[in-house]
Amino acid sequence: MSNFDKRYGVGIPLTATMPTALVPLGYQQITATGTAFTLTPPTNARLARIGAEAQVLRWRDDGTAPTATTGQRITAGTEIEYVGNLAAIRLIAETAGAIANVSYYG
Repeated sequence: MSNFDKRYGVGIPLTATMPTALVPLGYQQITATGTAFTLTPPTNARLARIGAEAQVLRWRDDGTAPTATTGQRITAGTEIEYVGNLAAIRLIAETAGAIANVSYYG
């Protein structure tokens, strides 16, 4: 018996690997300023849930620092889940008073 369904002429796996549950690894709150900043992820963190409190945050993960007018936006009261190189992400406040709340998972 094959592990593939070949009804459509292609091999489609009959089984799937489900990701393991995420484990909480830590929390960080950062008062954002007009200077781009990085996160401080704990060892083995692979996901960060980043929320913007009070004001908009902007972020980039391409090696260039965001500015108050460039980068992806996280509007106040919302959050994103970032999976990638957590050391590469940079954030900045779009306006004064922004706070980043970050939870880390591994």
